[in-house]
Amino acid sequence: MRRRTFLRAAGAGSLAALAGCAATPAGDGTTRVSRETIDGTPSGTLRVATYESFTGEGAAGTYLKSAFEEEYPGVTVEFTTPSNGVNQYIQRKQSDASVDADLYVGVNTDELVRADGQLEEPLFMRSRDVLDRADAVKSDLEIDPEGRAVPYDTGYISLVYDESAIEAPETFDDLLDPTYEDALITQNAQQSDPGQAFLLWTIDAKGEDGYLDYWESLVDNGVTILDDWQPAYNAYTNEEAPMVVSYSTDQVFYGADADLTRHQVGFIEDQGYANPETMARFADTDRPALARLFMDFVLQPDHQGQVAERNVQFPAVTDAQLDETFSELAQEPPEAVTFTYDQLQGNVDEWTEAWARRVVGS
Repeated sequence: MRRRTFLRAAGAGSLAALAGCAATPAGDGTTRVSRETIDGTPSGTLRVATYESFTGEGAAGTYLKSAFEEEYPGVTVEFTTPSNGVNQYIQRKQSDASVDADLYVGVNTDELVRADGQLEEPLFMRSRDVLDRADAVKSDLEIDPEGRAVPYDTGYISLVYDESAIEAPETFDDLLDPTYEDALITQNAQQSDPGQAFLLWTIDAKGEDGYLDYWESLVDNGVTILDDWQPAYNAYTNEEAPMVVSYSTDQVFYGADADLTRHQVGFIEDQGYANPETMARFADTDRPALARLFMDFVLQPDHQGQVAERNVQFPAVTDAQLDETFSELAQEPPEAVTFTYDQLQGNVDEWTEAWARRVVGS
C-alpha cells in the first residue's frame, strides 16, 4: 500500500434501479436513473438512525428536524440512536429482522466496508444519482464507489493541546520522546471514530509492518487510551494530560472570545486524518423518496452552514453558508490523508483487531 493516501473522488459504479425510481436505458448502453418524485404533498414519518450527539438540544439533528418539519408540515422526523451504531443494522439484516429505519446519518467508510463484507444483500441503496444537490458535494469527500453513502460533513483528526504546557509534536516519532511522556490521551480504535481514525493515521505513517511496534512504543511512553471521544476529552479538560486526539475544529466550539490556550490544534507531519461523515438510505426502506428529500434538504447551503456550526465539522458542499467565526477558527490541515473504501476493504477489521490484541489486550 502507499505510505500516504489522499482523499479522492470515488469512481462511478454500475447503475442499478432504485426503489421508488424509474430506470431507463441511455443511448450509450448504460442505465440512467430518473429522479424520484413524491406524489402530492410530502407526508408521513421519516425514521432517521444516527449517533447520540447528533440529537439533543442545539444539535445539528435537532435543528434539521425542526427545519424540515417546518418546510414540510405533513412530515414527522423521528430519530433513533442505536447503541451499536451501524453494526446493529448489520446484525438485524443478518438475522432477517426488520431494519426499522429509513436513513442512517453518520456512516463512516469503515462501517460501509464492514456492511458490504458481512452481508450478502446490500444494507443501503444508491442515492447520489437521484439527489438534486449531489454535484455541490466536494468531490474529494466521496467515500463510496457505489454512490450509496453521500457526505454531509467532514472532520479532520488532529491533536488538541495546551500551549502553556507543551509544544506541539511535529512528527509521529516526536510523540515517543520523553518530552511527551504521559502527555497524550487518545481513544479506543474498536469503539471510537476518532480513535480508529488516529489508528489508521498511524498505519498510513508507519505502514502495516510498523504500526504495532509504534503503538507499543506509544504505550511505553505513557499514552492513555480511553473508550471514546467524550471520556477522553473530559480527561483532557480535567487537565489529566496536556494533549488529546480530537478535531481541528476544536476552537469553533469555544468561540473567538474564549481563552484558547488549551485549544491549540496540532497537525502531525503537517497532516490531519480526514473522516467524512455520510448519510445513506436503507435498502429496505418503504419511504425512499421521503428519505431522498431529507438528504437534499441537508445539502442545501443554509442547512449545511448550520450542520457545520452545530456539529463542529466542516461542511460537505462547496457553497455552504458559514458565519465568520467558523471560517476564522476552523483549521484545515495542509495535507489531508485518509484510506479509501478499496484500501480498507478486507483490511480495516484485521488491522483493528491486531491493534486491540497487542495494545489493549482484548
